[in-house]
Amino acid sequence: MPNLTNPVADTSLEVLRIPIPVILSDLAGNSFTFPASGAFPVASSSPYPTGATPITADSGNQANANAVATLAAVAGKTTYITGFALTASGATAALVVTVTVVGVITGTLHYTFTAPAGATAAATPLIVNFPTPIPASATNTTIVVTLPALGTGNTNATATAYGFQL
Repeated sequence: MPNLTNPVADTSLEVLRIPIPVILSDLAGNSFTFPASGAFPVASSSPYPTGATPITADSGNQANANAVATLAAVAGKTTYITGFALTASGATAALVVTVTVVGVITGTLHYTFTAPAGATAAATPLIVNFPTPIPASATNTTIVVTLPALGTGNTNATATAYGFQL
């Protein structure tokens, strides 16, 4: 019999037969519907608030230049940031820079990022997922994530931000 209490621990290959249609929920409270047609389940909930439009922004690859990801503003809506990711290679000399997130309600947020010595060395990625979305300081305001230039010899730096507008 499949382990219905902890499906991750279930290693059996038995098939559980349930009359369809049926609605099931996972541990996070997301509902999944198995229609009578036997189609693949579709989540009936979203990680975004009702009416929100998901958005992303990316700097593209930057060589010894600021990598800037800007979450756009929309008239009459508030932009929220849910997280960002920074990746880079090293530079001729190691360099420590301060990453900024500007345009958020509480004022500028600061993070430290280090480029290692050696142009082909990989920097440790900085990936931040906020536990709750952070709103822009006002409606129709952008949120900007900036990874400063990483110095001579740096050939790769990227910034990506994600969130939604509501």
